[in-house]
Amino acid sequence: MSTAAPSPPATVSGASYAAAAVTMAHYKAADSKREQFRRYLEKSGVLDTLTKVLVALYEEPEKPNSALDFLKHHLGAATPENPEIELLRLELAEMKEKYEAIVEENKKLKTKLAQYEPPQEEKRAE
Repeated sequence: MSTAAPSPPATVSGASYAAAAVTMAHYKAADSKREQFRRYLEKSGVLDTLTKVLVALYEEPEKPNSALDFLKHHLGAATPENPEIELLRLELAEMKEKYEAIVEENKKLKTKLAQYEPPQEEKRAE
């Protein structure tokens, strides 16, 4: 077995060194941004929620045909909001307002009618 002395480190030219430094800085910046984004997802609960849904999919005895639909359903976004649903919500709100107005009008008319009709007890006596 020969014991050769290790060769001296290769010299790097100034331009190569600068390019390597820029590349390293770029990777560090990208890693930093990734780490910030990961912390953001963790703080907002996204990672925890995704983990729970993926675990539920993993533990599902019969795997669904569409894993994406499974994820959407368990994340609460099974179907995109239908424009017709929004129209129905607006219509419902309008109908509730009309209903309240009619109930109020009904109360006023009953009060007015009570002025012209004898009380119920007097009717029974007749």
